[in-house]
Amino acid sequence: MSGIQGTRTYPGAGDTSDLKYPLGTRLREALTEVRFHQLFGGEEQEPELPAERRFPRLFGLWRLRARACSGTGAWRLLLARLPPLHWLPHYRWRAWLLGDAVAGVTVGIVHVPQGMAFALLASVPPVFGLYTSFFPVLIYSLLGTGRHLSTGTFAILSLMTGSAVERLVPEPLVGNLSGIEKEQLDAQRVGVAAAVAFGSGALMLGMFVLQLGVLSTFLSEPVVKALTSGVALHVLVSQLPSLLGLSLPRQIGCFSLFKTLAAVLTALPRSSPAELTISALSLALLVPVKELNVRFRDRLPTPIPGEVVMVLLASMLCFASSLDTRYHVQIVGLLPGGFPQPLLPNLAELPRILADSLPIALVTFAVSASLASIYADKYSYTIDSNQELLAHGASNLISSLFSCFPNSATLATTSLLVDAGGKTQLAGLFSCIVVLSVLLWLGPFFYYLPKAVLACINISSMRQMFFQMQELPQLWHISRVDFAVWMVTWVAVVTLNVDLGLAVGVVFSMMTVVCRTRRVQCLALGQAEGTELYRPLRGSHKLLQVPGLCILSYPTPLYFGTRGQFRRNLEWHLGLGEGEKETSKPDGPTVAVAEPVRVVVLDFSGVTFADAAGAREVVQLASRCRDARIRLLLAQCNASVLGTLTRAGLLDRVTPDQLFVSVQDAAAYALGSLVRGSSTRSESREALGCGK
Repeated sequence: MSGIQGTRTYPGAGDTSDLKYPLGTRLREALTEVRFHQLFGGEEQEPELPAERRFPRLFGLWRLRARACSGTGAWRLLLARLPPLHWLPHYRWRAWLLGDAVAGVTVGIVHVPQGMAFALLASVPPVFGLYTSFFPVLIYSLLGTGRHLSTGTFAILSLMTGSAVERLVPEPLVGNLSGIEKEQLDAQRVGVAAAVAFGSGALMLGMFVLQLGVLSTFLSEPVVKALTSGVALHVLVSQLPSLLGLSLPRQIGCFSLFKTLAAVLTALPRSSPAELTISALSLALLVPVKELNVRFRDRLPTPIPGEVVMVLLASMLCFASSLDTRYHVQIVGLLPGGFPQPLLPNLAELPRILADSLPIALVTFAVSASLASIYADKYSYTIDSNQELLAHGASNLISSLFSCFPNSATLATTSLLVDAGGKTQLAGLFSCIVVLSVLLWLGPFFYYLPKAVLACINISSMRQMFFQMQELPQLWHISRVDFAVWMVTWVAVVTLNVDLGLAVGVVFSMMTVVCRTRRVQCLALGQAEGTELYRPLRGSHKLLQVPGLCILSYPTPLYFGTRGQFRRNLEWHLGLGEGEKETSKPDGPTVAVAEPVRVVVLDFSGVTFADAAGAREVVQLASRCRDARIRLLLAQCNASVLGTLTRAGLLDRVTPDQLFVSVQDAAAYALGSLVRGSSTRSESREALGCGK
């Protein structure tokens, strides 16, 4: 290669064909890290200031930031925190307005019955589901960066909130409550649900301040899908009493699903034939309509609003037949008109609901961020994960002042919004108009709506979550580790409860990552004949292996969990163990080493980071190699790993000339040192021959 000083023929023009070097041409000098920075430069690190000058420099930086906060800087900050200021001036009114209006109205129509239905999951009166379908949607439209995201009530969060509400405000054992006692019980439950929303919103805002949007990556795709599938089963079982017309206390805690099934089977003879008939007819309408909407998505101009049709038909049937008085069918009752008075949740409840708020905050952000990313990739725009934390945190915290329970983006309404032609966050405003009209004027029309219909809406909305189990065979074929994560999470969610199941899934997922880093082996590399490429040997007879030279690649982070595996692998390859050179490879047969290793090249390109324990292991390896008269060369260390090794004292054991920018440079240097160590021409040829 031209352009690099010191280019020379190595080891000699007449020897290149015998050594089978690529092209038989001139080779550049082997580049060490020091030489590379001399030739091409590098990032200059700022000298560390004395202790007495650090704080003045810190204040100087703050003053510089303060001066930079001019009118232009404030406008940039406002654009970043209020996305409509960025996209609204570029809004294509003629092309997008009709699509946003149709999509917003469609989603708003679905929000009405779905919000009331999910309120029952949260153990609060149905009208609070309408509040949760209005305020969070309005706030996210102003702060969110997901153009196609639809927020509001979500089955998973409603179920998790309902568990917290039932635990903190259990229903009295006395069956019949007076009207005043019922109102007091509902008020206490609404207060707890609002406190959970306040706590989860505050946690997300704290994550936004600390710029912790990356935390959503800890909820992997198998964990999220298994969680949603398990919750779908919880929703189905929890709605069985409402489907059958049974008044049963809600089961909470571990094994709640099985407790509910046992209670339903025990009380099955007391089920109401009228409500059972209503439930059967409702499911017979809702399920086929859901299937039609999915199968003919591309042909339908807008999805069929099966929930709205079912609500209207059931309300008229109940009113005309007086089902509530003749057959004691449970109905929604009067929906208060207008908005609730803003009220700060009881802060004394926050310590008690913190354990519930944290998983709700994580699920809210993980589900919303993943949904936003999916549609952002599909329609070629970007998502700011930290701004999403601000949007969802603010929507939960502010809406809790209006007695709303936790909310997030929802899969069903987001898909509905996209299918109906939504383009921007403006669709959320049209959705709010629909919900607002119900709150102000149309609420009395839902007085006779049977609660069994709301239970059927809850179950039918889980359709997409149930069908996620169809992906399991493909997941088994792609990655059995991810399949194990999916199954462990699902079994934990179903068997225990949602909170503990989520924790088990996250911990097990992280354990699989740690275990996979510990199972990685050092790979011995050989040179592909006629090239400068080095590939793992693995029994190949087409790769050149030079006696006395060992090139090893360690493709995993070097930390306290992998240091033992790293040491054992290096001891076997280099013969540094207590035994003779005939040793047994870990998990392998006994192998006889033909010639002792004189030079070893460690390819650290796969070591993404190293901690103190791993760095000390490398330093100890350098000392043992020096004592065994083995020359240690390190290749392709990234800046972070090299800095950690240097601070651990590596340069006390090796010289800077033993640090190379690539495996090819280190191998060329090693070959040169082997040639110089040979006393005769024949020994040199033997050392550099095609030994395999």
